[in-house]
Amino acid sequence: MPLESPPVAITQGVKAADCATSAQIVPQGSARRAPFELTDLATAFDPATGTLWTYMDQRTRPSFNPELLAAFAHWQDDIITAHDAGTMPIRYLVLGSRFPGVFSLGGDLDLFAGHIRRGDRDALVRYGRACVHILHRNMRSLDRPIITIGLVEGDALGGGFEALLSFNVVIAERGTYFGLPETNFGLFPGMGAHCFLSRRLGSARAEQMILSGRSYSAEELYDLGIVHGLAAPGQGRAEVETYIRQNRRRHSGHCAIYEASRSVNPLDLAELEAVVDLWADAALRLTDTDLKLMRRLVGAQSRLRDKAAV
Repeated sequence: MPLESPPVAITQGVKAADCATSAQIVPQGSARRAPFELTDLATAFDPATGTLWTYMDQRTRPSFNPELLAAFAHWQDDIITAHDAGTMPIRYLVLGSRFPGVFSLGGDLDLFAGHIRRGDRDALVRYGRACVHILHRNMRSLDRPIITIGLVEGDALGGGFEALLSFNVVIAERGTYFGLPETNFGLFPGMGAHCFLSRRLGSARAEQMILSGRSYSAEELYDLGIVHGLAAPGQGRAEVETYIRQNRRRHSGHCAIYEASRSVNPLDLAELEAVVDLWADAALRLTDTDLKLMRRLVGAQSRLRDKAAV
């Protein structure tokens, strides 16, 4: 289903060297770039619907590495600037992925393993806090009348699933899977899963889901209210376009409802950061066997990347 008017292309990205090289997000203005000139993120604005379409477009493993985190921080800053200046009246913000069959594999396991072997707790905490700062801003819709939509056309694992929990609306294609596999190698999802799921499902159900380590289908999560719309395979974007077209006249009311929900069940950044600290401590207790399993997962992710590149 076509857009109501052609989107305005903004950027395909810049060199990774222009972004962060550690788990710390690079401050805005530390590298010269045009608005929405972002590493590993491709954006296009549709003025007819006020929708900013954004796709993760990584050339490496589809995970939240430091470069992507830096790009997301700049992306959020650019959205605020464009919205407040009126140069881009954003009403809907959509995030998807261009990696075939994958939304995101979550955290940068290779980076984690290196920090753990060195016993570098500070680096783990910096990485985790960079993640939750981005998710907290997204959960709050950047404190603007913007509705955030996660578009899932491939599997979302670990931090990829956690990231989606921060969106107002999640639309997923049938046949996609969501999972929190961290318990399989002695860790737990530390970037918001417990906080978000507890508010959605209650603490007992959230713990059950996290402890299981299993994957959940889009259909299962739709029944739980975590996924809000289902699409046929290959029709995810069309389903998002339909959702926006059908609900655009209710935009103001929907924004107010989401704001009220945040007021009824507030989630402070400090709570997310406290869980990150617990996650870093747990990571440093991993055994060599756990780290070997983590490395095998990194290898599997790399093979997935290489297959997609063929």
